[in-house]
Amino acid sequence: MTETSISLLSILVGIISVNLYAYFLNKKQFGFTGNTIIGVFGSILFIKSFSRLGFTPTDVMMNHQINMFPFIINLMVSTLGGILLFLLAAYLYKKTSSK
Repeated sequence: MTETSISLLSILVGIISVNLYAYFLNKKQFGFTGNTIIGVFGSILFIKSFSRLGFTPTDVMMNHQINMFPFIINLMVSTLGGILLFLLAAYLYKKTSSK
């Protein structure tokens, strides 16, 4: 696995987590496409924002082997970023449409 494939897997986890969150909580406000876009940007935003903490794809692939602890943290941060951006977008949508 290379750094690029870890980055793509992290984005994919963000997409899947947002769509599953929206599906199971019946908050399908933005549809599949909107939720997917939110998942992409949320996961990228959080991974880039918190990458200094040591779970970037380069840190995960130290010495050409996968370090599982930073890899799991990377996936969890990607999931959290997608869901938090979804909640922020839903909140802003609700605030602007209520007027």
